[in-house]
Amino acid sequence: MFKNYLKTAWRNMWRNKVFSIINVAGLAIGLACCMFILLYVQDQFSYDRQHRRPQDLYRLGTISIGREGAIPNAVSAAPIAAALQQEFPEVEQAARLFVPYNEDKSLLQYYEGGALVKSFYESHGYMADAPFFRIFNYHFTEGDPYNALQEPNTVVISKETAAKLFGAAPALNKIIRINNSNGQIDYRITGVFNPTGKSHIDGTFFMSLQSGGMGEFARTTTDFAVNNIFYTYLRLKPGAHAAVLESKFPAFIEKYERKWLKAAGFDKKHFLQPVTAIHLHSHLDAEFARNGSITYVYMLILIAVFILVIACINFMTLSTARSSKRAVEVGIRKAIGAGNGSLVQQFIGESVLASVIALVLAVVLLASLLPLFNDVSGSAITLNVLANPLYISAFITLTLVAGLLAGSYPAFYLSAFRPVQVLKGRLKNSFAAVFVRKGLVVFQFAIAICLILASIIILQQMRYMQHQQLGFQQSQQIVIPLRTEHARKMYLAFKTEVKKSSLVAEASGCDTYPGKAVVADKSFYTEGKSSKEGIAIRSNWVDYDYAATLQIPLLAGRFFSNGFAADTAGFNKIVLNEKAVRELGYQPAEAIGKRIFFDWQDHKYTYEVIGVTKNFHFEGLQEPIKSYSFEMQQGQYNYLMVHLNTKQLQSALQSLAATWKTLNSEEPFEYYFLDRQFQHNYEMERRTGTIITIFTIMAVFISCLGLYGLALFTAEQKVKEIGIRKVLGASVSQVVSLLSKEFLQLVIIAALIAAPIAGWGMQQWLQHFAYRISIQWWVFAIAALLALLIAFFTISFQAVKAAVANPVKSLKTE
Repeated sequence: MFKNYLKTAWRNMWRNKVFSIINVAGLAIGLACCMFILLYVQDQFSYDRQHRRPQDLYRLGTISIGREGAIPNAVSAAPIAAALQQEFPEVEQAARLFVPYNEDKSLLQYYEGGALVKSFYESHGYMADAPFFRIFNYHFTEGDPYNALQEPNTVVISKETAAKLFGAAPALNKIIRINNSNGQIDYRITGVFNPTGKSHIDGTFFMSLQSGGMGEFARTTTDFAVNNIFYTYLRLKPGAHAAVLESKFPAFIEKYERKWLKAAGFDKKHFLQPVTAIHLHSHLDAEFARNGSITYVYMLILIAVFILVIACINFMTLSTARSSKRAVEVGIRKAIGAGNGSLVQQFIGESVLASVIALVLAVVLLASLLPLFNDVSGSAITLNVLANPLYISAFITLTLVAGLLAGSYPAFYLSAFRPVQVLKGRLKNSFAAVFVRKGLVVFQFAIAICLILASIIILQQMRYMQHQQLGFQQSQQIVIPLRTEHARKMYLAFKTEVKKSSLVAEASGCDTYPGKAVVADKSFYTEGKSSKEGIAIRSNWVDYDYAATLQIPLLAGRFFSNGFAADTAGFNKIVLNEKAVRELGYQPAEAIGKRIFFDWQDHKYTYEVIGVTKNFHFEGLQEPIKSYSFEMQQGQYNYLMVHLNTKQLQSALQSLAATWKTLNSEEPFEYYFLDRQFQHNYEMERRTGTIITIFTIMAVFISCLGLYGLALFTAEQKVKEIGIRKVLGASVSQVVSLLSKEFLQLVIIAALIAAPIAGWGMQQWLQHFAYRISIQWWVFAIAALLALLIAFFTISFQAVKAAVANPVKSLKTE
């Protein structure tokens, strides 16, 4: 019986090649899109699940409660980790991780016999406590993870970094020099790891947190309130419950932190975050970097479902539309004893066969396009997934679901034909069948138009963020990192030489630059108030020329100047942005000359406001502008900003490199373009927008395949009517209108349904951005017009072909 069904299904597909190709192609593209999205979604959910007992891993979060309200952030104070392990028996291990703030790279150097052999910049270098590699599982190719960071001045490096330093030679116990804000320190390599999975902790090397000045601070500080700059990770004992532990935190705060919080003038709460949830669910202040978004993952899952549904609708509409072609077959089978059940099995078998063929084609598409998809999505998915039983099962299940979904309605519809009516030639399409078919087409195009609208709005928001004025000059700005003690000491000489060049407009030293997270802040308050009424103001240490280099406009007062010796005396002069001034209770003009205060370790520091700048975006447009300050510092900057006044960038960069080499021959010349660095803030949105656009195009293409099939079938059904109309004088345009009008009306109905749904959904998405576009009415008009044009061109090809056909050939059988 099964063999007979299979033969019949194959013969039917072979006899109707065009419709079979449309059905199989639509299902193949739909399945391939679903596979890509499934792999991407699994990749996003895989973060930090490679560790031992991942369900017991947590990060401590802190809610700082002050005048600005409750601000949740990912960091905490230095002494908390040890106190938590001491206080709570359910804590098996605790470790701190420190990310050198205001730095994006460290300089690694390797010497042999006193001669410099390798010198290069490496990103993602962190400092960690010894238990870090007991909490997190890293595959060590050299060294012992349990003891790797036990001693000061030890470092664990990635296999990739080891290859850069030593090639294929062993790295264990070799000495490398690491230059960053923690100093110029020689570290002994105690481990080499090979990453085995994705993690929100994307470190390429981990230095012992007992090293250098930061190590001394982390070891000796006892203040639980301030300097919240450490990520605190916990491994709970098996069976321990995070909620129970969290309920004990208020008492912990009273015992360990209250006196420090009272002196600092603010309050705190703590909470636990599952490590496995950080990548997709955590968007706190002071994250490592911008995490992924569960919202985008849900959007992609929804798109995958939509695409598969669209492909299945193609199968349904074409199968039911062509029901008259199968009617006699159904009538004969029923006349000789076939029941409805056996007919349903046959027709569902045909759809499953089409799905299986589509699966083979989908796998070919997946294998061919996976490298391109990885480039677009930023993933590293490999073809090894095709050998994974879990993925094989998922793909087969997806195929069977698609086959059953696509074949269910046509199977029950066709099997319900009455043999007497069919064999007497009295079969007509019922109103219900036609209504369902039209409804499916409307639903199909409503989905496609929703996706078109989403793509347009996402692209608009991306363009808005890329071209929005940020309040400073970001083009032709070069950022040069100063990582070693020698580089910082030669800063002034380097800046002086750089400014002599006619290719350079201005240059300035700074602690950080716009687009990079600002961790340092101080709680300032005005005269007559206390530290409890202070507001948190982010801090950047700069030299005299910073505002001129970035062309940040002043609203009142002045910026630092070497013409005012008092600017650097006692470090008591400060420039604020407009946001900070207004939060302190002043207007920009009246703030000049006012004194503001900051309390630190029982000492009150006084600052005089000498200038107020216009607000500018020092973070991505996802975030609102916050209070910001500039303080003067002589030397010891992290970066030199250089504003070029030429479009001959190559000549300017060569000049800068030559000057650097003259003053600092042992260190490589490294630089970034400020505008490109700032755009990294939008990397996730840009990638997601591109993915959604690609799958939107696929959804529209699949919809058009089905529409083309329906137009082809309609033209076949009306071939004699078209012939008669042409004989009676109908023009080509009238025939095209006859065939197109009904389908275009369905697309218009679909647009009316899609507009409010997509508009509401995208309005919710835009709420994630502090600065966003407004959705204009013409966006809906463009999406609808685009859908109509695509539908019309899809239909018109077949309609014109039918309209220009010779009526004699279509009528000669009558």
